[in-house]
Amino acid sequence: RGHFQTSTGARKNPQILFFQIKIKNYCSIFTGYLMNERRAVEMSRKSPFASWLCAMLHCFGSYILADLLLGESPIDYFSNNSSVILATAVWYLIFFCPMNVFYKCVSFLPMKLIFVAMKEVVRVRKIAAGVHHAHHRYHHGWFIMMATGWVKGSGVALMSNLEQLLRGIWKPETNEILRMSFPTKASLYGTILFTLQQTRWLPMSEANLIFFFTMFMIVCKVFMTATHSHASPFAPVESFICPVFFGSVSSGHSSHHHDQHGASHEVSQPLPPPAKSKEELNEGTRKRKAKKAE
Repeated sequence: RGHFQTSTGARKNPQILFFQIKIKNYCSIFTGYLMNERRAVEMSRKSPFASWLCAMLHCFGSYILADLLLGESPIDYFSNNSSVILATAVWYLIFFCPMNVFYKCVSFLPMKLIFVAMKEVVRVRKIAAGVHHAHHRYHHGWFIMMATGWVKGSGVALMSNLEQLLRGIWKPETNEILRMSFPTKASLYGTILFTLQQTRWLPMSEANLIFFFTMFMIVCKVFMTATHSHASPFAPVESFICPVFFGSVSSGHSSHHHDQHGASHEVSQPLPPPAKSKEELNEGTRKRKAKKAE
C-alpha cells in the first residue's frame, strides 16, 4: 500500500525494494530493545511463542493499527513471507545466539547509530505512505489522514501496553498517549505536515518534505542515542506555547488543591466555644467567692 507494496511489486520498482530492505533491517533494532525489557529474556526461555509474538508486534504493530483504522485486514502484512521469516530469524539470533554475539554486534554503538538512522528513514516513509493511503480513501478526511500517518509512524509505541500484557506485565502509567516519547510526538507533528502537504495547504513537494523531515529525525535520534539523552527537542517550544494556549497545569492545580485543602481544613477544625458575656463572668466570680467564704 502506498509506498510499500508486496514483494511482487517491489521487483518492479527498485526504490520500493530499497525501502523494504530498510524495514527488514530496523526489525533488528526493535527486537534488540526487547532484551532490555523486564522479563523479556526470561520469557523467551519459558514461552518462546509469546516472545516471538511480542517481536512481531514490535516489527509490524504500525501496519496492524493502520489496517484496523482503515477497515482492512490487520493480518494482511503477514502475507509478506520474506519479511516475517527475516524478522523471525532476527528474533531467534537476538535471544538464542550463543554468547549473545548477534545482540552485542547490534548494540555496539556505531552499529546502533546506523540502525537508528535507518529506522528514522523508514519511519518518515511510513508516515508519508499512511497519509497518502488515507488521502486516497478519504480525500477530505484530514483527521483520518493524521490518525493513519501517526499510527504508521509510532504504532509500536502505541501498542506497548498490549505487548506488556503478553509478557505478563501491566503498567498503565506507561501509556504512550499520556506520556509521549520523542518518536511518538515527532510522528504526530510529522503527520500534520504531511496532511497539510497532501491537501495542498503546505506549498512544498512531498519529496522535499520527506527529505527535510528525515534529516531532522536522523539528527535528533542519533544525537539522543549517542549522548543517552531522553530530553525532547520539542520541550523548549512546548514550554512556551502550552501555558499560553492551555494554561499552566501546576499553578492551576496547586491553587485548586489549596482551596480544597483550606476548605476541608476549616470544616474539620472544631469551632471555638462562644465567648462568655460579662454578666456570666461576674456570676462565676461571685460563686467562687461564696465557696471560699464557706
